[in-house]
Formats: sequence, structure tokens, C-alpha cells
Amino acid sequence: MRVALIHDWLTGMRGGEKVLETLCTLFPDADIYTLLHIRGSVSHRIERHAIHASFIQKLPFVRKHYRSYLPLFPVAIESFNLEGYDLIISTSHCVAKGIIPNPEAVHISYCFTPMRYIWDRRSDYFGNAGRLKGAVIHTVLHYLRQWDTASVGRTHQFVAISEFVRERIRAYYGRESRVIYPPVDCSRFSVSDKKGDYFLLISAFAPYKRIDQAILAFNRLKHRLVIVGNGQEEKRLKKIAEKNIEFLGWVDDTALKNLYAGCRALIFPGVEDFGLVPVEAQASGRPVIAYGRGGVLESVIPYVSSDQPGTGLFFDTQSPSAIVEAVKSFEKIEEHFDPDWIRKNAMRFDRERFLEAFNTLVNDAVYRREQP
Repeated sequence: MRVALIHDWLTGMRGGEKVLETLCTLFPDADIYTLLHIRGSVSHRIERHAIHASFIQKLPFVRKHYRSYLPLFPVAIESFNLEGYDLIISTSHCVAKGIIPNPEAVHISYCFTPMRYIWDRRSDYFGNAGRLKGAVIHTVLHYLRQWDTASVGRTHQFVAISEFVRERIRAYYGRESRVIYPPVDCSRFSVSDKKGDYFLLISAFAPYKRIDQAILAFNRLKHRLVIVGNGQEEKRLKKIAEKNIEFLGWVDDTALKNLYAGCRALIFPGVEDFGLVPVEAQASGRPVIAYGRGGVLESVIPYVSSDQPGTGLFFDTQSPSAIVEAVKSFEKIEEHFDPDWIRKNAMRFDRERFLEAFNTLVNDAVYRREQP
């Protein structure tokens, strides 16, 4: 089969790009189509494929401000000529699922989520805009919602990254989907006998990640909190953090592995559609203290008792007080968590399981398409 992989944009190695990288292993000869490709920003495994970028690539200041061209994304993704491909797989959190496949092709959309910023989390991304700017944003988002629902019929099979996303696909697209959890290369992580004195937080610095709530909580706790990541909120977050909180920026794989293995627990204050970071922490044998909503409910097993210690615990509101209480509760039961058992739970999401499940799904979809 001739295979095309469609991805929203290639500007860094985040969770979506790790999924794409795994699909490149499954389809080593596939062509990749994307709105924008910043060379060298993704792994060699992805870069060695033939990558076709849209006209967005040639627009001014696109490397830093590509999100400003959001209204043009539907036109750009529809501009690709996909004739001659037998199988098209889109990995989409924005517009990739809206490509126009040729009539003979099978299109499988691996959906990270329906576009959050046009459906239910506008305020997290656009804030409280003034009257004029707000009117423009409202018009653009209305157009994008119309396009997003109109393009749903171009997908033969939706695949959701979690049950949480499965419900979103049903709510916004009116379509059923199968769940295949994203791949985590558990072999990259290992359990360590040496535990440090710090808690760990790994995230991009976006408002909806609620990192500020964790910082305010640890300002009160006075415990050491190590934060890995960067982003638009960096200046504000550093300004409110006290001396017990360290910012490392993004670190290399070796340093990240060691940070996971040595932390007391991972702090996870946001809502994610699945969340690779909590699984990576568990693959390192470390428990997770998380806000109890979203995909984390599917990857973390909550503590019940010393006989059922689980792999972490949840707090029920995104507030400093709730995080403080969760950390205090964790300290009382910390010795009951079994690193080896925590890692065993993470293996449910291992890369090999993803490859097996996705390969089976592709074979089923192609078989159904070929039947008279």
C-alpha cells in the first residue's frame, strides 16, 4: 500500500510527534504531509521521511507565530493532493483530520482531541479579549466549528487516545471511535533505588496547564519542586515562585530519565486528554499526584489502602489548597507505594502494545473497505 501520514505541524517533539514517530516505524516508506515543518525540530526517524509542507510554510514570521494563521489552516490542509494513496492516517488535534482523501483510500484519524480552543476551552487560549478583538475571535471560531463538523465525513475510522477523548468525539462530531492509548517507550525509563528530596512537574507553560496553582501550593509547603519545561507563561511563573522551586527548562533524555527516577512523586495539576508524562513517571516507578479529571483517570490507579496502594492519588479542585492537602496526604502513605508495581501498571501503555493494536486496526479497516 502507498501510505500518507498527515500531521498538523512539525515544530518540536511533544506527545503528538512521539505518536507520529511510532507510526513512522510501522510505515517506514510513508510520505508525511503537514502545515509547517521546521527542519531539525523533530526526530531523525521522522525527518528521514519525505515531508511535504503546505503554503503556510512560506508565510512571514511563521516559525514563531504560525498559530496566528489559524483561520488559513483548513484551506491549507485541503490543498494537499493525495491521489494514489491507499491508506491515509491523520494524527490530529487541529485540522489534520480534515484532509480530502481520494475516493478509493481508507482514512483513519488518530484523534488527540477535537480542537479544544474552538469547542469548550476558548477562555484558556484567548482570555478575556476586548469587544472588537472578541468579535473577530468569535467569527473565526464560528467558521472553524462549521468547517470542523463538515469535514468529519472524510474520516472512515476515528481512533481516540482515551475514553475521555472518545466522549468528546461523540459529543462534537457525533461519531463513535475506538480507543488505542498513545505509545510510551517504557524501555527508556527504569526504577532507581535512590530517591531524591524533590517533587517533579513537567509541562509546557500554557495557562490551562495550571502550573501556577502547583507553584503557589509549594510556596506554602516549602518542599523542593523541580519544574521542567518552558512557554508563554515563563516570566509570570518565575515571578511568583519562591526559592524552593527550580526551573530547568527542557532537558535532554538522560537528564529527564534521572529526574523521573529520583523524584518523590510527579505533580500533575492540569487536565489532559491522555497525558504521557504521568505514564512516563510510572514507568520510572514513581507515584503521581494529579487533578482527578481527564485521561489521567485511565492511567493512574488511586491509592485505597496499604493493601491496595495504587500508583498515585488525586485532588478534586485545581487550587493551591487542594494540592497542599494532596501532598500532605501523600507524605503519610508514601512508604506504601511499590515502584515495581507502579512500573508494571505503566506497561499497559507500552509502545509494543500500541503497534500491535494499531496494526490490527489498519488491517481491519482496509479489509472492510475492500469488501463489496
